[in-house]
Amino acid sequence: MPAPDLAPGFRLARGVCRLLRSWDFAPLCELVLASGLRVDVIALGPRGEVWIVECKSSRADFVSDRKWTGYLDWCDRFFWAVDAEFPTDLLPPEAGLIVADAWGAEIARMALDTPLPGARRKALSLRFARLAASRLATLADPTPGLGEPG
Repeated sequence: MPAPDLAPGFRLARGVCRLLRSWDFAPLCELVLASGLRVDVIALGPRGEVWIVECKSSRADFVSDRKWTGYLDWCDRFFWAVDAEFPTDLLPPEAGLIVADAWGAEIARMALDTPLPGARRKALSLRFARLAASRLATLADPTPGLGEPG
């Protein structure tokens, strides 16, 4: 079966989300943190843990990324997600490593556990929940406000 017709980064994110769901995490793509940084994939675990996964589709994509250290203060574990052809020796060893494609993924190296402060976890969980609920509401009713009493 051919891979979905998606950009390379989205194919990786799709596989990562499938992996995270198999670990009982709730993944969400494209969340903007309070710091202004946009994460590729963020996931909430069954005990409230927060994982961030940055998807890199090529060497050039990784080399041009100067913002990744800004994600570390916003998660319990940070991972890179790359395809099987990616030169993984470029990736910092302290981060986790996920090898992915459009159909799934596998954790090749577990990320270090660096627990978030409670207040930041609460604020981030609320931001996550509101964005997820808003996206779900938009799927159910893409044109809000139409037909409401005036």
